[in-house]
Amino acid sequence: MEKFGKSQPVIRVEDQRFLTGAGSYMDDIVPEGALYAAFLRSPVAHAEITALDLEAARQAEGVRLVMTLEDLAAAGVDTVMNAATVPNRDGTKAAAPERHMLAKDRVRFVGEPVAVVIAETLAQARDAVEVIELETNDLPVKLDVESGGVTLHPEAPDNRAFDWDLGDAEATQAAFDAAAHTVALDVADNRVIASSIEPRGCQANWVDGRLHFSYGGQGVWGMKAQLVQKLKLDAEAIRVTTGDVGGGFGMKAMPYPEYFSVAAAAIKLGQAVHWMSDRSEAMVSDHHGRDLTSLAELAFDADHKIMAYRVHSKINLGAYNSHFAQAIQTSLFSKVLMGVYDVQTTYLRVEGFFTNTTQVDAYRGAGRPEAIYVLERVMDRAARELRVDPWELRRKNFIRPGNFPYVSATGETYDVGDFDMVLSRAGAQVAGFAARKAADAEHGLIRGQGLCYYIESILGDPSEGAKVEFCEDGTVNLYVGTQSNGQGHETVYTHFLSDQTGIPADRIRVLQGDSDLMAQGGGTGGSRSVTTQSNATLVTVDRMVSAFSAYLADKIGVAEEDISFDHETFRAPGSNLTPTLIEVAEMARADGRDDLLQHQARATLEARSFPNGAHVAEIVIDSYTGETWVDRYVVVDDFGNLINPMLAEGQVHGGVVQGIGQALTEHVVHDESGQPLTASFMDYALPRAVDIPMIEFTSAPVPSTANPMGMKGCGEAGTVGALAAVANAVQDALWDYGVRQADMPFTPHRVWELLTHGSVAAE
Repeated sequence: MEKFGKSQPVIRVEDQRFLTGAGSYMDDIVPEGALYAAFLRSPVAHAEITALDLEAARQAEGVRLVMTLEDLAAAGVDTVMNAATVPNRDGTKAAAPERHMLAKDRVRFVGEPVAVVIAETLAQARDAVEVIELETNDLPVKLDVESGGVTLHPEAPDNRAFDWDLGDAEATQAAFDAAAHTVALDVADNRVIASSIEPRGCQANWVDGRLHFSYGGQGVWGMKAQLVQKLKLDAEAIRVTTGDVGGGFGMKAMPYPEYFSVAAAAIKLGQAVHWMSDRSEAMVSDHHGRDLTSLAELAFDADHKIMAYRVHSKINLGAYNSHFAQAIQTSLFSKVLMGVYDVQTTYLRVEGFFTNTTQVDAYRGAGRPEAIYVLERVMDRAARELRVDPWELRRKNFIRPGNFPYVSATGETYDVGDFDMVLSRAGAQVAGFAARKAADAEHGLIRGQGLCYYIESILGDPSEGAKVEFCEDGTVNLYVGTQSNGQGHETVYTHFLSDQTGIPADRIRVLQGDSDLMAQGGGTGGSRSVTTQSNATLVTVDRMVSAFSAYLADKIGVAEEDISFDHETFRAPGSNLTPTLIEVAEMARADGRDDLLQHQARATLEARSFPNGAHVAEIVIDSYTGETWVDRYVVVDDFGNLINPMLAEGQVHGGVVQGIGQALTEHVVHDESGQPLTASFMDYALPRAVDIPMIEFTSAPVPSTANPMGMKGCGEAGTVGALAAVANAVQDALWDYGVRQADMPFTPHRVWELLTHGSVAAE
């Protein structure tokens, strides 16, 4: 293990900067003299634009520019936003209506940008937006995920964007026909808002024929490629940077309309333009997450072995195809469709629908939390209907350790796993539940326990690059192609390089988020960062050690193969020299060997890793009020080898909290006219510290064989497991009260209604 990190819980080095106000977030880097942008947004969910009078705004104090879609097009901008689509199951193409950067003729959701104002101050820009006269002819609103209703796009006359499937429908039906038992459950996965602590923002400047674009995102290279394409500029004419980012969660991974408008305005004016979303804007214009319903069905033989699994999902895409949404609830959902269970007969059908709501896209886990939530809810229901222990039903159907590598029904190759071992560790940590339940009952409280066994597929670009530079002052720069959004990358990358090379950690600087410093990078997302970046760093270190070994061999007068490096110093037979890497770099500098002062490499992982684990939640319900809270939470995770257990645990805590938030309080609500009723933190209920118990985290590693470090990503795993664990705990508590359908969020009012009106299914 030592070669691949000492696995010590090192305190985050970047926290000193953050906690003392020395961070470099979007609002911290506004250049002197910058102009400010503000957007006119649609106040209605669906309407034709009948008039748009901009004259008062253009004449307003401090206003330098007002732009509509026509102005963007006149400036040479390709105004159509990109969006991935999937094929329909009949071989036709999915609907791909154009989504423009600013509204064209019609608005389709509350918050859709219509025009942008650039002014000398933010107050002036906002005041000018207020005097724009927008007249609309309101149209009927569609909010449901069914065919029909008012047509949002002529490309999808029934509002169905796509109808996709994967698997063998006939074989799956045959397995259901032959089954001894079948179980079905409708599962709703509620819409949520990412709610990053720092809203979205960007800044652009045009100087000497070159665009410098800075934004709070999850990688600079994808954004640069989009700017090249949409602004029709040469790649050399664009520099994209990202500083510190106050949370991304997938929501900041893709381009948004505002970014192109700000960049175009900066080019037109030849002056820096800054935009930062306020919270109300964020809650209607940031891509939302989840929002789907699924019918999940399991077929069992007489011995309770799963024979087949079938899911039919309907997803709410929002008003347009966003960048990744179609792929998230189809391809990414399917990556872990069958979870950790040894089943080869599966069928997944997914229909996507356009509605008059904000687009959905990636949110922590992107498809995998949704898939595991559906699977683990119906597994829990199966245990109840079959009258077997839910833990034992899972054990009976686990993929066995001797069956790895295991190719899943949807084509994923799981490299390793010992699910029974992990589950047993979790079981030992939650002993005494019956006694706790009985004690609560004496006080009018209802306790329930829920289990979720999840597996996660690490996604994103499997390749990454790293560059190590020895500086004249004795420090070392490590350039990386990922992008921290608050996960602690500076700490983990610094100490990983230090562990491999012996370079003191306090001499290493991690540099990220600048397309001028590295030509290529994959950004952050899909829990890829530490695994792919560390792999690239390992290859770079090998290349660096090889180059220095050749240099030392020539300098000392020995054969190159006689030089050894013990991850701290070089050694050679017959020589008392034991120089460190920094000392060798100083020798090379003195010899004029500048070619030895920078070393870089790219590396590609041959396969993905699959973190997995058991989440066990215990919730308590006040039977008089319906108030529901999580009282205990235990996680046993197989993340493979860990570089820094403290950072891994922190990622789990954050992910679990987001899962608890969605399960208990978070929910986007619209009225019948499509107006969002949860567009502020007065109405959208994030979990607070008092709502979260101490989360017990245990690492039970089964090292991955998919990368040389034996790692498995951990960034999204907490959320993947938390949804079903909490929901199953609520269902457990309510089962004896006749409740057979319990859907998130479990607010006090909803739980009280379930307790009061829950219906008992026919036995």
